[in-house]
Amino acid sequence: MVQITSDAEKFINDLLEKNSKVGYGIKIYLAGMACSGPQFGMSFQKEANEGEKVDKSAQGFDMYYDDATAEELDKCIIEFIDDPNFGTGLRIRDPNFNGCASCGGGCH
Repeated sequence: MVQITSDAEKFINDLLEKNSKVGYGIKIYLAGMACSGPQFGMSFQKEANEGEKVDKSAQGFDMYYDDATAEELDKCIIEFIDDPNFGTGLRIRDPNFNGCASCGGGCH
């Protein structure tokens, strides 16, 4: 199961409010694969589509994803970052990933 930090929840709730999307949730989807593992995308979504899982573990909104995304999200953490090197926003991180051979292990 994916975890979400309280700072990430606050960031998403603020985004929902700023974009007049209160009552919506977040769709998480696989956007591709890279040397650092799966890459995810997120978008606003009002309710689950047929076949999607509904994750109610976040405060203030639901998260929706399909089975393939759920498998890749397992044990990942959604966190808010504010870093001069990586920017400000959300990151989905697998704490068990140890880097990759093709880029010297510095991938996130």
